[in-house]
Amino acid sequence: MKNVEPYLIFDGNCEEAFTFYSEVFDAKIPFISRYKDIPDNKEIPESDMNKIVHVILPVSKQVSLMGADSTSDMKNVKGDNTYLTLNVENEAEARRIYERLSKGGTVIMPLEKTFWAELYAMFTDKFGIHWMINYVTEKK
Repeated sequence: MKNVEPYLIFDGNCEEAFTFYSEVFDAKIPFISRYKDIPDNKEIPESDMNKIVHVILPVSKQVSLMGADSTSDMKNVKGDNTYLTLNVENEAEARRIYERLSKGGTVIMPLEKTFWAELYAMFTDKFGIHWMINYVTEKK
């Protein structure tokens, strides 16, 4: 296996979310495509043509976030059983990402020391995506 990458589905605000994530992670979006870019898109409703069909955002050397908007004929149910865990390299990175990514969202557990980590947080961002930040200096 080469790697595993999270794929996020949105209800029409994928571009807004990925623009926000690019700012949070100080990353550039190298690829973004819309439903209107699909060569044979006759099955796609006209109202969905400007929605995102695929976007890639590298957030580290190993991981990229990917995403798309659902079309109006697709049901998109947000689940509470999936979180994206960010294992950060240092305290400054943990604090920077937490402050940016949790802004406008709902904090479940604020960034703080736990028995397993120097810093840990759990929250939902303003787009309804669930995140955890984990900073551990050694295996516990």
